[in-house]
Amino acid sequence: MTSPVASLPVAAGLAASPNAALIKVLNSKCFCISLDADALQQALQSEIGQPDLFELIRERCPYLFAARPVFVSQTHTARMAQLVQSIEAVVALPAYREEVLAQSPAIARHDPGGAKGVFFGYDFHVTEDGFGLIEINTNAGGAMLNAVLARAQRACCPAIDEMVPTPARADALEQRIVAMFRNEWSLSGHEGPLRSIAIVDEAPEQQYLYPEFLLFQQLFQRHGLQAVIAGPADFSLRDGLLWHGKLAIDLVYNRLTDFSLASPASATLREAYLANAMVLTPNPQVHALYADKRNLALLSDANRLDALGVPQATQDLLLASIPHTEVVKPENAERLWRERRRLFFKPFAGFGGRAAYRGDKLTQRVWQDILAGDYVAQALVMPGERTISGEPPAQVLKFDLRDYVYDGQVQWVAARLYQGQTTNFRTPGGGFAPVYEGPA
Repeated sequence: MTSPVASLPVAAGLAASPNAALIKVLNSKCFCISLDADALQQALQSEIGQPDLFELIRERCPYLFAARPVFVSQTHTARMAQLVQSIEAVVALPAYREEVLAQSPAIARHDPGGAKGVFFGYDFHVTEDGFGLIEINTNAGGAMLNAVLARAQRACCPAIDEMVPTPARADALEQRIVAMFRNEWSLSGHEGPLRSIAIVDEAPEQQYLYPEFLLFQQLFQRHGLQAVIAGPADFSLRDGLLWHGKLAIDLVYNRLTDFSLASPASATLREAYLANAMVLTPNPQVHALYADKRNLALLSDANRLDALGVPQATQDLLLASIPHTEVVKPENAERLWRERRRLFFKPFAGFGGRAAYRGDKLTQRVWQDILAGDYVAQALVMPGERTISGEPPAQVLKFDLRDYVYDGQVQWVAARLYQGQTTNFRTPGGGFAPVYEGPA
């Protein structure tokens, strides 16, 4: 087919910036397939060392990888990175930490010993006309899957070739991942080398992203680390150490959504964490400081930011980039119900879009559940759109962007294509998609 880039002069009049028009044209008219299925299979079977993983993904989660990329301008990716830095600066303020931790579970006030938390996910909705940080997650999945995806891309035309992530970038990401876990170990005061890692989630083999756990295990083992995949109840605490069978565990890579380690199954992990018997990353404190949705209400409130002493330039960026958010309370319930059509409602400790609702879809029954629960109301920012098929009727999917972040630095940018209210990895044609950066 003719490259969509060739149509740019015709489309440029649609926007003030030719580059913005280019991004719009590519997301609406580029139907070339960038995912090379053979290369993906080769990456999973040979380079990654998991001969059965391709079949496992195809059978269990066929919509994990999108066939087409998402195009984003360098202006937007730079702004995303700048916002990450601004939030880090606010979180570092003693007044912010004191206020947030005072309303958090007691375990969040336990000193994690220097660990900063791996794989934060800053999720954005970005369009030509809109920009908003939707939420922050502290156990974001998908980084290893995106490293594999980067090895399986092909350019659809010469104009796109320079945008395609190279295998060398995927290799560099994997090196940074291993270095990140070793850094967590060192930051926690350990002088000797990191030797063992447990990848922990509830019933891990039943998790949708279980294939990624296998990728992490293989990555760690290739770099000389012993690695196990386990559930939270699969451990014992003896002699001041956490054990998985006969293996002493130095570090737990925490993928649990039991963010405060409050469930009975997490009791041993909780005891080990409070006794500093292992390094837990991410940990309850970073979840409280970053991922509790109430923090978005603070970060989008000029008066509260001013009271914390946040510099004006930082305030301006936060207020322009984070949709206004407020906690749902009895005193504002009537107003929020009236304004619901332009709001999105999320639970304080929500994840994966669960129990989250667009206001224009609310029923009275669900509204009563929201009033009885712990929710925030966030100004609605529409997601971007990616047309993945030009055949009538055209198939248009929504997308969000995720910055994978460690210690305030963006490691990788990925997109997720989907239909429905939130990302779901259940949409034909959807899933993780590579982000191709166009000009600023």
